[in-house]
Amino acid sequence: MPPFASLLLYLLGGTALGLFMLMTGIPAAPLAGAILGAGLLSISGLIQIAEWPPGTKTALGIGVGTVIGTGINRETLGQLQMLWKPALLITITLVITGILLGFLTSRLLGLDPVVAFLGAAPGGTIGMSLVGAEFGVGAAVAALHAVRLMTVLLLIPAIVKFIVPLTGMDINS
Repeated sequence: MPPFASLLLYLLGGTALGLFMLMTGIPAAPLAGAILGAGLLSISGLIQIAEWPPGTKTALGIGVGTVIGTGINRETLGQLQMLWKPALLITITLVITGILLGFLTSRLLGLDPVVAFLGAAPGGTIGMSLVGAEFGVGAAVAALHAVRLMTVLLLIPAIVKFIVPLTGMDINS
């Protein structure tokens, strides 16, 4: 099968499951569905492994970064004046936790230290996979982050809906 046809099938699989998941009401369902759709096709072995044209991942990363960047506005900066302390605490805690988990995973489970540290690092799947690719371990790092991302996307919203009402706070405030 020509590489372009394989890519088209992956895009169709990701789009189909992404659109289907959109109907579930799960937060970030299109993203989760696209990851699952393309991942299941890849795992099935029915289609050759996708070979993206040079620069495609970079272009997609720029696109995703641009979408996220357009969400930053004056209101966001105003919120950061209030949120800089929690942001700093969360960031430092996640980085330290990622380093400790990377070290433990490498030592206890025998995982390549580069894969372990990059896989445990707080960051987006695309960004950390690109960093991993520079070290020659992009696919392994992407797999670890995809599992993390899917788990977070599916569990955290449910946990928030359950726990926040227990605190007596309004979930929409």
